[in-house]
Amino acid sequence: MSGNPFYKLAPFIQEYIYKKRWETLRPAQVEALNICFGTRNHLLIAAGTASGKTEAAFFPAMSELHERPAKSVGILYIGPLKALINDQFERMKDLLIESRIPVWHWHGDVSQAEKTKLMRNPSGILQITPESLEGLLMNRPNAIPALFQDLRYIIIDEVHAFMGADRGIQVLSQITRLER
Repeated sequence: MSGNPFYKLAPFIQEYIYKKRWETLRPAQVEALNICFGTRNHLLIAAGTASGKTEAAFFPAMSELHERPAKSVGILYIGPLKALINDQFERMKDLLIESRIPVWHWHGDVSQAEKTKLMRNPSGILQITPESLEGLLMNRPNAIPALFQDLRYIIIDEVHAFMGADRGIQVLSQITRLER
């Protein structure tokens, strides 16, 4: 029982899985969770469509934030499209209701009031496009240290959309700037 990565997940995630009536974790999720819970190394999850890659990346990261809350944004999620971010934002809000981990999204369609709330209380999960992250890095350089001082995870969704393209170089540059 203890070898099953399900039992290493935060209780709110286990409850979410029960509520959604998932009979089991998918193979890609089990493998990714075992690696995430067993190492601090980088991980690339490559699996078919609808194989649960996003959950496989988020579940261990959210479990850590639940156990040890971050002093800033703890998880940075970079997605290629506003529509994908909006979809993930709604999914995460549903999942995180019981967790006390806030989820934020930041792109051109998000109100300035929501962005101000994040800037005043940087915490939880930030979902953003590379273009919006670039704007944030360029236009609010003095806010970046407080916003990301305790950043623990960067999740890049649909990584193939960035590979071999200018946007991929942009994301790599942004990650390098955040590491400073």
